[in-house]
Amino acid sequence: MRLIFAGTPQVAVPSLRALADSDHEVVAVVTRPDARAGRGRRLEPSPVKTAAQEMGLPVFTPTSPKDPEFIATLTELAPDCCPVVAYGALLPQEVLGIPTHGWVNLHFSLLPQWRGAAPVQRAIIVGDEITGASTFLIEAGLDTGPVFGTMTERIRPDDTSGDLLNRLAEAGAPLLVATMDGIETGELEPQEQPTEGISHAAKLTVEDARVDLTHPAMAVDRQIRGCTPEPGAWTTFRGDRLKLGPVTITDETLSAGLVDARKREVLVGTADRAVRLGEVTPLGKKPMPAADWARGVRVATDERLGEEQA
Repeated sequence: MRLIFAGTPQVAVPSLRALADSDHEVVAVVTRPDARAGRGRRLEPSPVKTAAQEMGLPVFTPTSPKDPEFIATLTELAPDCCPVVAYGALLPQEVLGIPTHGWVNLHFSLLPQWRGAAPVQRAIIVGDEITGASTFLIEAGLDTGPVFGTMTERIRPDDTSGDLLNRLAEAGAPLLVATMDGIETGELEPQEQPTEGISHAAKLTVEDARVDLTHPAMAVDRQIRGCTPEPGAWTTFRGDRLKLGPVTITDETLSAGLVDARKREVLVGTADRAVRLGEVTPLGKKPMPAADWARGVRVATDERLGEEQA
């Protein structure tokens, strides 16, 4: 089939490469416009744009999918199907109707669980043990379309959302190719999603990533892993923001937020068991081991994380 691929972040690149290596023809790639990134705020192309250009594929970066020129270009290219992985923009009905077989999304959850922008992060935060990926036909509703196929993946006890998302991106790429194969042969018909078991995965905000150390250690651990690397879990120390990397749950106990800085480790109390800090990032500085940070700031015996300065 003639395909137009739509995607933006790095997790979409494995699917683009898999489709380009398949028997299908990727005639063009659609991605978000270059965005400012880094400390210098320089315009940077999306990972999908970079990969597509390396592969010699035409790339389109409309400011909006509603752009009449973009719609005209899509119509002229006459795709049979448009596979999508994390494109990052809502597609209007006029665009959805252009490809013969519609737009097919690879979504990183077992639909109807975790419809929305942050399925992997939310699955880790609530403590799901199994997740996966689904291919479905995009329609007007948010991730509500009928499903072509799924694959499952176990969530490991130490998974960050970045770890898990990378695994799903690699494992989900063959599922997307197989879905294109089945659509082409007519052997694959999408099935409506169940009406039970629906959950929603709203995009995580910076405030969502603020760690509450009055919660149990397991909840603190999951929140930090779910928010790593984005948007980045954090708390405060002496009124300044302190970013937290993944922690280890210990058998020791400390009162919530209390910092116990030792020679080679730093423990912090929660509602039950203390957690051992891993890497931390003080405001305006680079990531560092927690023990190095504690020596530098000279943590006092009664100081706590998460307390606001008067």
